[in-house]
Amino acid sequence: MTEKLLPAGVPEEADGGWHVDARCTNCDVARQLAPENIRETNGRAEVFRQPQNDAEERQLYAAAFACHTRSIRHPAQRLTPDLDPFPLALDDTVQLCGHNSRHTAGANSYLLRRPAGHLMMIDTPRWSSGLADRYEALGPVTDVLLTHRDHAAHGRRYADRFGARLWIHEGDLDAAPDADRIMRGTDPVEIGDGVTAHPLPGHTRGSVLYLADTRYCFSGDSFYWSRTTGDLEVAASVTWYSIVELAASLARTAPELRFEWVLPGHGDRKRLPAGEMTRRLGQLTARTRELRPQPVDFTALRW
Repeated sequence: MTEKLLPAGVPEEADGGWHVDARCTNCDVARQLAPENIRETNGRAEVFRQPQNDAEERQLYAAAFACHTRSIRHPAQRLTPDLDPFPLALDDTVQLCGHNSRHTAGANSYLLRRPAGHLMMIDTPRWSSGLADRYEALGPVTDVLLTHRDHAAHGRRYADRFGARLWIHEGDLDAAPDADRIMRGTDPVEIGDGVTAHPLPGHTRGSVLYLADTRYCFSGDSFYWSRTTGDLEVAASVTWYSIVELAASLARTAPELRFEWVLPGHGDRKRLPAGEMTRRLGQLTARTRELRPQPVDFTALRW
């Protein structure tokens, strides 16, 4: 189905090119996908340069299909299915789902391929049976792994569609009370097939990160890569449960983690040698220990 580009009441930009409309929530997804063309200006995304080649055009389409408010627009071009790049391969094992959802605050979600050929979904994109068909075309999806309550909105629908098990931690169980698998306490949990869940209370009471193959860390909203600081960071200004508990969780868990990729729900992705990630995670643990509770402030996030 062709998506109408400019809904009623949303004006076209005067220059007639790609633009970001006023519904933008500054979630950072567009800047992750089209960094050569989109930047942050006055607390929202802005197209500061029109695409100069086919690669940049494809990046803008990726940003448009991922945007949870459908704010990335072009008055003369439509978002037709043949232009949709998602799921988008990050490497031979992980795919970015795209199609971020309003009901998960625009969070990223992922597909993780296992050696036996099946997939796991980490957090969820917006719900659509057509999107489910796209994801399932890559292979059977056996598990939907929720990192925390903020990203649970479509978990049950995707799990039912795939015939998959839905996982969540007991600390956030009220967000998915019909989950099939409930993690408890703070000890690591073997999900199966090279995947381990590490409960990490802090951002929320039931936050969990998933470690796969000592290579991939699906960190939810516990920590992320910041382009501003060029380092791993915690969302100190958007911590719903306890920054003190997050510091304790990192101190307990960081020594057990070894990975190359950090793949968060919010914030950017990054791949570094495992030893370098270990060093930076240790430094993040030390910095987080010095933080104190503060009022929630989305504008203070350092994307």
